[in-house]
Amino acid sequence: MRLRPEQLEQHLQQGLKSVYLITGDEPFQSDMAARQIREAAQAQGFSEREQFHVDTNFDWDQLQASASNLSLFAEKKLMELRLPAGKSPGAPGGKALTAWVEADNTETLLLISMGKLDKKQQLAKWFKALDKAGAVLQIWPVDAAKMPGWIQARMQLRGMQPDQEAVALLAERLEGNLLAADQELEKLRLLCGEGRVNAEQVEAAVSDSARFDVFALVDAALLGETARMLRIFNGLRGEGLEPILVLWALTREIRSLSGMAWQMARGNSVEQVLGQYRVWSNRKAPVSAGLHRHNLRRWQGMLYQAASVERVLKGRETGAVWDELVQLGLKIAGVNLLPRKLA
Repeated sequence: MRLRPEQLEQHLQQGLKSVYLITGDEPFQSDMAARQIREAAQAQGFSEREQFHVDTNFDWDQLQASASNLSLFAEKKLMELRLPAGKSPGAPGGKALTAWVEADNTETLLLISMGKLDKKQQLAKWFKALDKAGAVLQIWPVDAAKMPGWIQARMQLRGMQPDQEAVALLAERLEGNLLAADQELEKLRLLCGEGRVNAEQVEAAVSDSARFDVFALVDAALLGETARMLRIFNGLRGEGLEPILVLWALTREIRSLSGMAWQMARGNSVEQVLGQYRVWSNRKAPVSAGLHRHNLRRWQGMLYQAASVERVLKGRETGAVWDELVQLGLKIAGVNLLPRKLA
């Protein structure tokens, strides 16, 4: 069966198919769909998860072997198969996928993510088998005409109720990059809170070209560019940016790299992890630098430090929040600091 992304939530509430195929070149929507399926599977008892990244040396036989090899402590298994953009299963993969469907693996759920498929590929036997046994989600870019509806839906999910002018203003400024758009909507929620949001609030919160960008701050820290990072910190503070936005950006990145470092600790290479997390090409350099600089233990330690900064921000601990944020940024950049003295 075919599903549109907006139909997925209702579909998952009615039960799970044995196999899902997400195909398309829009990474944000693809990731969101995969996350929804993953969470629904976990709620339905698929407690074990295994991931496969298809490259030129991938052994397709391990797909069925893994389906037959459940952990002693797991009731069901979620298997995720990721193919890079521009790569199709080919003859061996097509044969393996068709065999997997015909085997009727009741204790496993297969989630496949790949790039856009052309009409010829959709006529292949393996595609028809997946379409018949499971669900196919074809992800298309959100064009200018659909952007307002997408923005309104994402804001409503965050508890915001934007008026028509606010949605139009956001659509004009955020068109073309759903990941960046979603990040801006999250910042807007942090600044405006839940409830009604008008164009004046949007105008005050969202800037086309801020002189100092909180995301540039994160990348400077990851790259170890300490002087540049401190200049951005000073600029953000001087412009009156709410410190909660800086903390949100740093914490979000630390949490993400903690997950990546965990994968590396299990033997995955940096390149494999970047592909698994779908890191954009323009961010591979800073993310790679951060992963090479710190191991899993250090990233987890920074998560605790970020939680401490949040307590300072909320007045539960003493301290100057901007100073604490700078300390956290310096730690990411690899600057060794003396531990903070306890009062």
